[in-house]
Amino acid sequence: MRSSSLPLPLALTARLSPVIVLAAAGWALSSGPFAAAPAAEHKDEQKTATQSASAPSTSAASKTYAAAPAPCTSVAKKTITSLVPGARTAGKEIASTDAKVRRTCSWNALKGYDYRWLDVSYEVTESDEAARQSYQETVTEKSGGGDVPGVGDSGYSVVNLTTQDKQQTREGVVLVRVSNVLVTVTYNGSDFETKKAPSTDVINKGAIKAAKEAVAVLEDGRKS
Repeated sequence: MRSSSLPLPLALTARLSPVIVLAAAGWALSSGPFAAAPAAEHKDEQKTATQSASAPSTSAASKTYAAAPAPCTSVAKKTITSLVPGARTAGKEIASTDAKVRRTCSWNALKGYDYRWLDVSYEVTESDEAARQSYQETVTEKSGGGDVPGVGDSGYSVVNLTTQDKQQTREGVVLVRVSNVLVTVTYNGSDFETKKAPSTDVINKGAIKAAKEAVAVLEDGRKS
């Protein structure tokens, strides 16, 4: 008979902490709009300067999203129940220094010996180009994965297996760019009875499913 009273490995115990500090490597916001050109002495030059100042900057024009959506309602309740059995479907939003720029929600549960963890995070950058550059840097850093077709402007998925004190943990990360927003989903799991981790297929498909739902919520918000 299963029991959840056994102590967890140190790394996974840390995962169960209610407050998680999340930082995406290489993510940086670009600078704001260009300053208007100074006025010139001659009328023709003044006219040119005025036109330049009134024209919208490339950065401002390409900033489709100004704020991150609510992450804890980004994934359907039935999906949470399926991916993280025993977790509260409401999730827990992680404190952020700027909720307009970055918002993250987490779900985790230990049911018997089976442990699951899911994070959904939205990161708003200043422009499509800034998001594109950050996306590429993250993909390069997290090498070994593959493209996820049919989601956002571009999607990438990678799954890794780690072992600590003979306990396996398999974690999948899906990164999606939608205009000037980066959506990151992290999904992992372990079985403390067998010391094994869920299969790559289970973790990868679960992470992609959550990512598609999170992206759909973002895109629906733009249409409304």
